[in-house]
Amino acid sequence: MAHVLPDLPYAYDALEPYISKQIMELHHKKHHQTYVNALNAAEQAYAKASTPKERIALQAALKFNGGGHINHSLFWKNLAGSASEGKGNGGVLRDGALKDAILKTWGSVDKFTAEFNATTAAIQGSGWGWLGYNPSLKTLEIVTTANQDPLLTHVPIIGVDVWEHAFYLQYLNVKADYLKAIWNVINWDEAEKRFAEATSGAKL
Repeated sequence: MAHVLPDLPYAYDALEPYISKQIMELHHKKHHQTYVNALNAAEQAYAKASTPKERIALQAALKFNGGGHINHSLFWKNLAGSASEGKGNGGVLRDGALKDAILKTWGSVDKFTAEFNATTAAIQGSGWGWLGYNPSLKTLEIVTTANQDPLLTHVPIIGVDVWEHAFYLQYLNVKADYLKAIWNVINWDEAEKRFAEATSGAKL
């Protein structure tokens, strides 16, 4: 079956003023749709390929566009309208297992977000910042991936897109301001759900 662009679980302007309606429309309708279209085209070409050389040549497109589709599908669910703006539950980390784990590792939520932002801002070029659960060590860790590489070493709890298309129209080249603002619309309820599933052994 062909991959399809998932609907956003909120309106395009639900994340304002932290992420503009214009960014969300372009990011979802244009950028994510392009990854979906290119992934479908690459999979069709791979299915028709008759030689190993042809299949090898398509692997980069499958990885890039497949990762773009996976990462963005996670990203949209990672966001919610800001609670402080009365638009949703974004930005609210409630007491629970995830908060306890963050406090155990970083000492405070502020220290966690500061380290996350510093690590993610340091990505050279395009990529993603992640709060991931390490199933081997049973710990939360901040990790990054380049380009559209999906997170394979950890269970993704929160992913933040730091490609320029995610913020440039609003924050220009000041990536740090975007990273600071996005915590106002992080859907911690979704993160809590992913963390519970990860720590219970359930597949996300």
